[in-house]
Amino acid sequence: MFEDILGNDDVKKYHPRIVDKEIKLILKNMKALYIFSGIKGVGKYSFAKDFAKCILEDSMMQDYYELGPDGKSIKVSQIRELQNVINIKPTFSKKSVYIIDDADLMTIEAQNSLLKTLEEPPEYAVIILIVHNERSILSTVKSRCVNIKFSKLSDKDIKKYLLKKDLNFEDKNINVFKVLDGSLNNIDFIRDDYDELLKLTVFVTNLKKNKVINFFQDGSVFYDNHDKIIRLLEYLNILLFENSYFQLIEIVEKTKNKILMNNNFEMCIDYMILNFIEELY
Repeated sequence: MFEDILGNDDVKKYHPRIVDKEIKLILKNMKALYIFSGIKGVGKYSFAKDFAKCILEDSMMQDYYELGPDGKSIKVSQIRELQNVINIKPTFSKKSVYIIDDADLMTIEAQNSLLKTLEEPPEYAVIILIVHNERSILSTVKSRCVNIKFSKLSDKDIKKYLLKKDLNFEDKNINVFKVLDGSLNNIDFIRDDYDELLKLTVFVTNLKKNKVINFFQDGSVFYDNHDKIIRLLEYLNILLFENSYFQLIEIVEKTKNKILMNNNFEMCIDYMILNFIEELY
């Protein structure tokens, strides 16, 4: 159990105490409320599932319920449905486990509704909120839960995962570990958009060589990738930071904000490249 979860050794060392605590809680009929917090792609969900298996033992996960976003948020109607489920006693175990994935996407109304359950949970309920952005969670919700923090993965852990999955990113022009930034969340991005990442590297290389005439030609990587532009701009900022173009990072951030505010996409990219030229020359 927990062997396939990368990194976070401190959490894995802590997990026997969590399970022991659960056994005591079962005997004492006390509540068990948790927040698993940290950036995406560091093992929170996998840990929560293994944790549930430890608690439910041989029940084949019958007394297990999982909830996630409906569209872009978790709505109050979903929480009310969860509350109806929580009111049903477990069938095969002494405990029931309820996981709310992407819990930071709960609306304020949904969080306030959940709060009622967190204040007076049934004695058999183990509730786990998987959270990527703690700032989105109400303090009243956080104060009622034990917060287990998951840290970023080390480059060593990520390399181990890449080897296990037979993923080989050999091009030295792309710093895979910088793109992943301690998380496995962007693995698909690197695999699917490797060519675009290489083009970004060329773009920044030409910045260094003062090849202004190539800016718009190399800039096609931005114009041709509307659907993934935010991730590409984030990688561009990594490259700019590595090459000490600190004055350009702010321009990229402004461009991201303009795009996120649904401004004209092509005009936003024009703005960025023209500002690059103006700033550098």
